[in-house]
Amino acid sequence: MQTRCKLAAQIEQRLLDRNELFTRFFDLEASRLALACQEMSNRFLRGGRLIAFGRGPYATDAQHVSVEFVHPVIVGKRALPALDLSILFRPWLDALLKPADIVMGFGPPEGDPEVWATLQSANARDAMTFALPGNQGSYFVHPPTGDAFMHQEMIEILYHTLWETVHVFFEHRELGHEVGEAGFLYPFLGQQKQGTDDVLVEVAESIRMKVGDDATLRAQVASEESEQISEAVAAIHQRLGRGGKIIIFGNGGSATDANDWALDCILPPSGWLPVPAVSLSLEPANITALANDIGTDVIFSRQLIAHAQPQDVAIGISTSGGSRNIIMALEEARKRGLLTLSLLGYDGGEIVRRSLADFPIVVRCDYIPRIQEVQASIYHTMREMLEVLAHA
Repeated sequence: MQTRCKLAAQIEQRLLDRNELFTRFFDLEASRLALACQEMSNRFLRGGRLIAFGRGPYATDAQHVSVEFVHPVIVGKRALPALDLSILFRPWLDALLKPADIVMGFGPPEGDPEVWATLQSANARDAMTFALPGNQGSYFVHPPTGDAFMHQEMIEILYHTLWETVHVFFEHRELGHEVGEAGFLYPFLGQQKQGTDDVLVEVAESIRMKVGDDATLRAQVASEESEQISEAVAAIHQRLGRGGKIIIFGNGGSATDANDWALDCILPPSGWLPVPAVSLSLEPANITALANDIGTDVIFSRQLIAHAQPQDVAIGISTSGGSRNIIMALEEARKRGLLTLSLLGYDGGEIVRRSLADFPIVVRCDYIPRIQEVQASIYHTMREMLEVLAHA
């Protein structure tokens, strides 16, 4: 019991530590980000595309950027052309790049020389470049931390704010007199056209406000969910000790989180022990075959049938708590005796109401980017705690 309480206290502190770091960073960067968003909007309106890439766990950031810009259903916005070219980024970029494009390269806090070289090549061809992190480009980040998990979470907040803000510049430029669907995100824009300088100032302040909302939500989770998270970590550790593996799955942005979590398990920071894990969201051939032949509801449950063993752990990520394919996979996991866990948003949805997860961890928010940002902090902290228990 004492060990469990100590673990919960560590989890709470690690979640809170992120707030101070992220708030300080975005207080300084908000104005630069607003300018970068303005330039992105100009390039999209000229026919440019967003091209993203990274290696290892950072390829999942490129995946996340792609799905956020192409599939912005959560606020009823236009689809914007975005591609994840991580699988072979330099040759693909050399073949596809146009001067109006926006190129975003992801890497660890210390950077990735191959990513940097590719960004330099794109910049030489007049593309806008984001080095995340880096020392040169149209926009670049000097990471304020060497912690790979905190760095990645900070970068996720950054590209979420880029996605949210670029639509404001579209609407300001194209509608002039109103802000349309983005009004609930940016109420300060009002109904009258404003000068560009005023918009830049207000957008920068809005970015700071979003990070503040994020910090409030993360503090709430630290206070309310740390004990549940610690119990989940201890239960996962026991299953792993019996030879089990972690099976993770999610849709859209949650798919990229599932992929990242699995990669963090098998390719951890230097000196850490690897943890056996797979992401069912990393299987495009299986997913598309099942969706085409049977339907999207079974894309995870059928894979689970093939892979699951009783000692395994099934983890479903769903911002709504109501995704049918996540529900069916958790039902199948229950039938097979797996430990079940879920990362959820809103009130936990049907997964909580039907008690489909042994450990439901709920981020009580109704806005998906904020949910996902805090969920990233949760699963990274869980990965850290698994390492602590491995050496206990």
